[in-house]
Amino acid sequence: MIRSAEIGRSTKETDISIKLNLDGTGEAKLEYPIGFMAHMLNTFARHSLIDLEIRASGDLEVDQHHLVEDTGIVLGQCFAKALGDKRGIRRSGSCLFPMDETLARAAVDISGRPFLVFNAGLSGIPLVSAAQGKDACSFQIDTLEDFWQGFTNSAAVALHIDILRGRSDHHKAEALFKAAARAIREAVETDPRYPDFVPSTKGTLA
Repeated sequence: MIRSAEIGRSTKETDISIKLNLDGTGEAKLEYPIGFMAHMLNTFARHSLIDLEIRASGDLEVDQHHLVEDTGIVLGQCFAKALGDKRGIRRSGSCLFPMDETLARAAVDISGRPFLVFNAGLSGIPLVSAAQGKDACSFQIDTLEDFWQGFTNSAAVALHIDILRGRSDHHKAEALFKAAARAIREAVETDPRYPDFVPSTKGTLA
């Protein structure tokens, strides 16, 4: 059975459509107006082996917060829908991911209880591209915590993300997306020893 889902969410601030396949190959098809965030979503797909199709627009004339946070919300909704009753999954996963001077750690439990610990040590200073004129852009790096908060709430998972060391905000952000993707990839994999059981003494992960 292919575990996939598609969800659209439209508000006065954002319009987002996401299609997700947990059993994919890491392919990403993105129509996303924030370049750095598109880079992070593509990185997430590649390292989680989750196929993603995302079309998104929002009130960027206000700032990037609404669109980034709402993307996390819709991605989490898709994730939960694709998992269904979570039967047969490993449930938890973790990863240490080095990226040059940066070392990221992520651990996830698909528990049905949302909780986020986010210790990324980001500066809060926007990342600015080298493009000129109308192509110039920046990314509000502080919105990454809002993205992961939206994801954990909607997906109903416990997610701990830590940057253990690092200098570059770009490297910290990318390493944490890679670590989270690898941890989630492990957690959603089917356990061949218990393919028909929900991995909880309660009998449910709802």
